[in-house]
Amino acid sequence: MMKLGPRKYDAWWEKVEKLEDLLETTANQVEHAALVLDHNHDLQDKLDKLDESLQAANISKFSSYLVDLLQQKVKSVEERFQACNHEMHSQIELYEHSIVEFHGTLSKLIEESEKRSLENFTGNMPSELWSRISLLIDGWLLEKKISYNDANTLREMVRKRDSRLREAYLSCRDTESREVMDNFLRMALPGTRYSFFFAEMRKHVYRKYLVCNLYDSCSSGLHIAHIAAEMAPVAKVGGLADVISGLGKALQKKGHLVEIILPKYDCMQVDQVSNLKVLDVLVQSYFEGNMFNNKIWTGTVEGLPVYFIEPEHPAKFFWRAQYYGEHDDFKRFSYFSRAALELLYQSGKKVDIIHCHDWQTAFVAPLYWDVYANLGFNSARICFTCHNFEYQGSAPARDLAWCGLDVEHLDRPDRMRDNSHGRINVVKGAIVYSNIVTTVSPTYALEVRSEGGRGLQDTLKVHSRKFLGILNGIDTNTWNPSTDRYLKVQYNANDLQGKAANKAALRKQLNLASAYPSQPLVGCITRLVPQKGVHLIRHAIYKTAELGGQFVLLGSSPVPDIQREFEGIAEYFQNNNNIRLLLKYDDALSHCIYAASDMFIVPSIFEPCGLTQMIAMRYGSVPIVRKTGGLNDSVFDFDDEAIPMEVRNGFTFVKADEQGLSGAMERAFNCYTRKPEVWKQLVQKDMRIDFSWDTSASQYEDIYQKAAARARAAA
Repeated sequence: MMKLGPRKYDAWWEKVEKLEDLLETTANQVEHAALVLDHNHDLQDKLDKLDESLQAANISKFSSYLVDLLQQKVKSVEERFQACNHEMHSQIELYEHSIVEFHGTLSKLIEESEKRSLENFTGNMPSELWSRISLLIDGWLLEKKISYNDANTLREMVRKRDSRLREAYLSCRDTESREVMDNFLRMALPGTRYSFFFAEMRKHVYRKYLVCNLYDSCSSGLHIAHIAAEMAPVAKVGGLADVISGLGKALQKKGHLVEIILPKYDCMQVDQVSNLKVLDVLVQSYFEGNMFNNKIWTGTVEGLPVYFIEPEHPAKFFWRAQYYGEHDDFKRFSYFSRAALELLYQSGKKVDIIHCHDWQTAFVAPLYWDVYANLGFNSARICFTCHNFEYQGSAPARDLAWCGLDVEHLDRPDRMRDNSHGRINVVKGAIVYSNIVTTVSPTYALEVRSEGGRGLQDTLKVHSRKFLGILNGIDTNTWNPSTDRYLKVQYNANDLQGKAANKAALRKQLNLASAYPSQPLVGCITRLVPQKGVHLIRHAIYKTAELGGQFVLLGSSPVPDIQREFEGIAEYFQNNNNIRLLLKYDDALSHCIYAASDMFIVPSIFEPCGLTQMIAMRYGSVPIVRKTGGLNDSVFDFDDEAIPMEVRNGFTFVKADEQGLSGAMERAFNCYTRKPEVWKQLVQKDMRIDFSWDTSASQYEDIYQKAAARARAAA
């Protein structure tokens, strides 16, 4: 397909104008020639009559000579007419040829324009499109409408982004599912009897949609299935939800087939799921000595294909109006882990990587190797990520039997028995049984090998060769000050006037003092739990007031004593127009605080990764953090001369005490008030740091591929 630049467009419009001039000239010549022709025919008739009259009257030879001369003139006119006629036909042929050429080019331009328009349809949602196709295929197989062989052939075509599947889907997307399935099967089944169908369907689709061959050259990627308890934005409690969607999208963008399996909670945000539907099938899974039916729902979330499992169990495991915090959480999530593996097993997929997260789906690792591998479902390798070693999922050993695990086999010190008491530890089991074990930052990976491991440090040391820390990223589309719809004014690193406008808007919204526009504003967005350093957050409020700044806190606590304490602080400062404590969570307001604040406090006692410091920098709010976990991997002290200047991006302190925090805050305030130009450069540098998922996804891709390669070699 030719692509015309601006100069070529100008050349073709110049040709159009010349064609219009040529057409007008030709039309004038045709009209003149017709008049000459009519006059010539009339003159010839008169000469013939004159000649007859002269002969009858026997006029002199001179008169005869005059007639001959007139006849020569007529002949000359005829010859000139013939020449004019020939020239006219030549110009008409040239005009027709030019018109054909012009229409051909114009058609290409129109086709290119329509193609770009369709690219916006398929190009803006390629993930959504392929996810829907993948869900269709799996649904047909589970509903026993197609065979395993046909399903695997179609899945391979999905992995390779085969354009024929896309074309079939687009050409039939408004028709019944059965017709789509028939078209897919015609492609999947070999044989020449479908070659005419292929050709005709391709012609039809290109005429109707002009589909571009996006991703056709994409190499076959890995098949990755995430089994998790959360996913943003459909079922979000904490950072785990952001990881599932962020990492999933980044891996999908790299060409891998990524699927997510979640419980179908009654409280999940169904409006965040596209094309949600229940399959006409019930998948049975084992639990407590019985087989229970599970409804399977499918849909896409953030462009990713998602399977939601709804157990038909009398305990109504996921109809509790909350995600966690139930008395039988161990039972709920062991059931889900078994059902998720059963879904993969019954779908006949050749998955490369099964990635499970936190204790809620840590059951997957021992279940896979001790139960499903023995059934022939052994193509995958298991990756387990612990997002916070504070939560390990312990229970009496006998409770493992609920989901079909062998208690006697697993209740051993080298397997699932906890290192400090007689109960079993599900996270330990995942560490032992997984092929890859990760956590969410390099520094946290070092910390948990010692006291930060909450009793699992020895197990992590034994399995250190397969354990590493990968720093999480953030969703840079959601957190983007240049496009953020929640902000009063969008802005970027090259134009910080919008940040000042957002600061003024937040002050007005919260009724903060606004007499001094340059007065520093400190933000803090957090859950008020001991891990986050609540005593240091409290100190930061009073220290900000002492230093002459403003402080805005957004967050609440699930711990009643902590919630009451901060309610008391809020009441104490209720008449102070420089301090605001908003003891709740408000997503829209969080965006405004990031944009308005000059500094951002994260004084965590421990922090596996942390996302708020990255988001704050994205919005030009300089972080003040304690050097722990992911904070240590993402924030580097501005005054530390041992660190290259180009990577210094905030202010840090080491000891989890008020003195350390005060020192960091004082240094930040001094830089802000005394070196405004230096501060501006720091803000701009922070805003330009790449905290997207691309780097993290590449690290996961690397370890996935190595594990998959070892699996293929072993097979």
